[in-house]
Amino acid sequence: MKTVTNFKYISRNRKIGQYTTLASLAILVIGFIVSLTPDPSLFIYSLLALVFGFVLSQVGIYFGNHWGRSPRPDEKLTAGLKGLEDKYTFYNYMTVVPHLLVGPAGIWILAPYLQKGTISYDPVKKRWQQRGGNFLLKLFAQEGLGRPDQDTYSLFQDLQKFISKEVEIPNLPSPQVAMVFLDEKAVVQAADSPIPALHIDKLKDFLRRQAKENIVKTDSKENDGMDPIKQFQQLLPEDSLTL
Repeated sequence: MKTVTNFKYISRNRKIGQYTTLASLAILVIGFIVSLTPDPSLFIYSLLALVFGFVLSQVGIYFGNHWGRSPRPDEKLTAGLKGLEDKYTFYNYMTVVPHLLVGPAGIWILAPYLQKGTISYDPVKKRWQQRGGNFLLKLFAQEGLGRPDQDTYSLFQDLQKFISKEVEIPNLPSPQVAMVFLDEKAVVQAADSPIPALHIDKLKDFLRRQAKENIVKTDSKENDGMDPIKQFQQLLPEDSLTL
């Protein structure tokens, strides 16, 4: 498998996370110091500083979780995909979606999740659930699951719009989305989910099954005898962007 990664994008976001975290700490300290002054007229400034500092800290945590720590989500996904045949190309931050795998299994948007605990899907309520984990960590460390159905649909729309506007390849299969949970302690119980959801350890076997079940049709006249997946790969970046 070939991996194409935008290291410039990763480096920039890592720095944003670092600077934002430092700025949030400075503002929180200033707000705390102001709150200790006896002048009641300064209370509103102290409150604003605390609120703004907290918001900045959440931005810093988000950037830190995704780009500041190693192994990063893209590194974990790459490790989980290691061993796929050379016909696959894995794109990190090189297309309109963060993580895109193109190869014999089709066109797959891989949506990584860092959440711990047991992840399940209720087909009756059509709702995702996360059990386990610390409540405060979910609140302040952004370990809550949120609305993955909305997140993944947004990713699908972004790629579908790009294909509709920029790509004219007959018989090109529609892109698909898979939720991939990266934490080693995560337990995924989502067999009834409309979106494939699985642990990173099972991703490679899942894709190999998809490659066997979903054979891409090729019209020799319309596609010039070339696999449409291969044609699509030729439209995407070939080399990583280094620092």
